[in-house]
Amino acid sequence: MDSKTPPLNDHQPSTSSSDDLEPKIQLKPHLIPNLNSYHPSPSRTIYSDRFIPSRSSSNFALFHLNTPSHSSNSDDSTNAYTSLLRTALFGPDSAGVVPTVTPEKFGGINNKNLHVSSPNNNIFKFKTETRRSLHSLSPFGFDDQLPGVSHSPVKTPRKVPRSPYKVLDAPALQDDFYLNLVDWSSHNVLAVGLGNCVYLWHASSSKVVKLCDLGIDDSVCSVGWAQRGTHLAVGTSNGKLQIWDASRCKRLRIMEGHRLRVGALAWSSSLLSSGSRDKSILQRDIRAQDDFVSKLSGHKSEVCGLKWSYDNRELASGGNDNRLFVWNQHSTQPILKYSEHTAAVKAIAWSPHMHGLLASGGGTADRCIRFWNTTTNSHLSCMDTGSQVCNLVWSKNVNELVSTHGYSQNQIIVWRYPTMSKLATLTGHTYRVLYLAISPDGQTIVTGAGDETLRFWNVFPSPKSQNTESEIGSSSLGRTQIR
Repeated sequence: MDSKTPPLNDHQPSTSSSDDLEPKIQLKPHLIPNLNSYHPSPSRTIYSDRFIPSRSSSNFALFHLNTPSHSSNSDDSTNAYTSLLRTALFGPDSAGVVPTVTPEKFGGINNKNLHVSSPNNNIFKFKTETRRSLHSLSPFGFDDQLPGVSHSPVKTPRKVPRSPYKVLDAPALQDDFYLNLVDWSSHNVLAVGLGNCVYLWHASSSKVVKLCDLGIDDSVCSVGWAQRGTHLAVGTSNGKLQIWDASRCKRLRIMEGHRLRVGALAWSSSLLSSGSRDKSILQRDIRAQDDFVSKLSGHKSEVCGLKWSYDNRELASGGNDNRLFVWNQHSTQPILKYSEHTAAVKAIAWSPHMHGLLASGGGTADRCIRFWNTTTNSHLSCMDTGSQVCNLVWSKNVNELVSTHGYSQNQIIVWRYPTMSKLATLTGHTYRVLYLAISPDGQTIVTGAGDETLRFWNVFPSPKSQNTESEIGSSSLGRTQIR
């Protein structure tokens, strides 16, 4: 790491047949005449197989019926329908207009032709429109002016910007699948591990602060903010865990217990879980004097993914042994074991919308996102993404999630759950997108890669409106450095 290189430098982001409609007439065999010897009488009326009524000779008075006529005294429902139909066809100003009649067919008064104007001079007239909504194309687009007619406008699909609104240079950001070097706090501060240092980027002011330097004999392997407050956990390559108060830039304590690097961290209130290359998970209570209160054993290789559920009752862990385990608050052995993945499981995300819904992603040889119901211990679905799954995060505002990928497409995908339809595919990183964090307002994500850049994307709507932009700083375009 070159100390002369400025940190976090902003860059400008580059059917039925017709026979079914005819009347069916069945002729009895003994009533069918012999057509060869049949000679009809000239005075006899010949009836065909279809009855076509003739109302010209009908005696409606016999049945006390009024003669049908086009009287203007029709019932209210007919008038309402006629008015609605005319309005739909000719516009809202044509409800009381007499239908158009050509002068040749209208004699007028005393057989003198009168000119009748068209009810709407814009009928079939071409007009250039720009950005018309689907609602405006409906013939009943003006139905809010008609009493008794309701029509909801068509909901337009949400557009996700395809370019990041900010890019930060992050020199020495490691290209290591098993590390977790980026996290975003509830106080809107981004922590990034660069080489043997940790830097804090304040999203509200773009201010950069160097939190710590571990020295040349150690390096940062993971960072994790407490759910609330300003405590930051830093996992190191020598197996130690440091707790820092970021508001004062002061180290509170050093916790031991692991023999190898600590690459995964997860907070649950005052309980902190750490996963290591030594295959173990340590549960630590930062209020206790002991370095850890329990040890979870089960993985056969490095633990690279850890996430507590939103109710803090279940801990999901993923390892380089291709296993996904679920632990409860008191177990030292996994209560659920899933072995369907065929590569390392680093990407883990709990749904904030449905209790017990867990998503996990597999590495290069797997490429799948799988969904589990830990309440019923069932495998729900599987989606082959075509690329190594590095991270997953669920939106708290809408039922959508984001996945970041490595080999071979290095893309970021926004999914709609449960259909798993793609809302957007975001590209820009030239290396594997190994790091992912989400802003406290749930609208913005930051991604990091071995190309030594951090990219900020507006991907999710706000809880109240899908059109409200994030307050994290979407208007501040450019590129800076973090070191």
